[in-house]
Amino acid sequence: MFFRFLAALAVWLALLLGAAAEQIPQFRLTPIASHLDLPIGIFDDGTGRLFIIEQDGRIRIVENGQVDATPFLDIQDEVSRAGNECGLLGLAFDPDFKNNHRFFVNYDTEKFGKLQTRISEFKADDTNSHADPATEKEIMRWDQPFTNHKGGCMIFGPDHMLYIGVGDGGAGGDPFNNGQNLGVLLGKILRIDVDHGQPYKAPDDNPFVGRKGALPEIWCWGIRNPWRFSFDRQTGWLWCGDVGQDLWEEIDIIEKGKNYGWSAREGKHDFKPERANGPLTDPIKDYPHTEGRCIIGGYVYRGKAIPALEGIYVYADYNLGWIAGLRYDGKQITFDAHLLQSPLNIASFGEDHDGELYLCDRERGQVFELAP
Repeated sequence: MFFRFLAALAVWLALLLGAAAEQIPQFRLTPIASHLDLPIGIFDDGTGRLFIIEQDGRIRIVENGQVDATPFLDIQDEVSRAGNECGLLGLAFDPDFKNNHRFFVNYDTEKFGKLQTRISEFKADDTNSHADPATEKEIMRWDQPFTNHKGGCMIFGPDHMLYIGVGDGGAGGDPFNNGQNLGVLLGKILRIDVDHGQPYKAPDDNPFVGRKGALPEIWCWGIRNPWRFSFDRQTGWLWCGDVGQDLWEEIDIIEKGKNYGWSAREGKHDFKPERANGPLTDPIKDYPHTEGRCIIGGYVYRGKAIPALEGIYVYADYNLGWIAGLRYDGKQITFDAHLLQSPLNIASFGEDHDGELYLCDRERGQVFELAP
């Protein structure tokens, strides 16, 4: 135990000295929108507009600091808000949205007689300013056993494939061991091709295509609640903030076919080790619940407004309101520090076309820009 303490102390001192050697970036939070209803996602369509997800089932447009009075999409009648974690949770614009007007949403519904998550395609009008709910085309759906741990993040990768975060299905402790079961979608990140197949195709290079007992949509597994993840536009690495259970929050670099351990492990620590199904991959970082309670994955900063943030992965903790950053070289963390303390309940970050970052406060209904 004493040697473990010394090892942990050495790591902490190394990080502290590293942070001291590299000046901690300074920035402020500038409010750009308010009076929103439970904003939990910020997205950019490449035109300078920001699209804000409201958890109850609306998507709002913010342009030039003004929130459009008419929702871009309103599917409140379809969305279930069972518990505190269900709702309209994810949005992904087709890479050619400007021309084909196509986008995808991830939401929870009880329309089919039980709680399910539904991935659907919608079409916007010719100006890309409004979408008719009647254009909905279902892509996929799956049953949800409980009302928490939905994941919800969706993002098109550099390969134009759609990546979908799926939580373990909820309750506590993953009672069905979904995270370690390749035969279910729960507790995974999926990768699908929405340009081929009816209504989609599992790409041939997905890691479990053709494997008996495994679902071909799975890209990686052993995930608890991948609330927000993002691609670094420079390196192509997929960063994920996976929300923890009792003691640990974690940050993963997501790679094809890897098992990130839940629910055999929580972070780098044993949870129910007898559940492990093959080799496990460590997170690049975990932090204990003495420091924070709910990680909000962010982005590697690639903007121009705050040069000192370049290459730093910016993330937050929902419960305690701090914003932190780390730099990772592929082998080790070379910078790790808290950047800013706020009074906010930060539910999500967003990135615009120029690489500048935004965040939303779910409880206060506000959106902020990270500014110099």
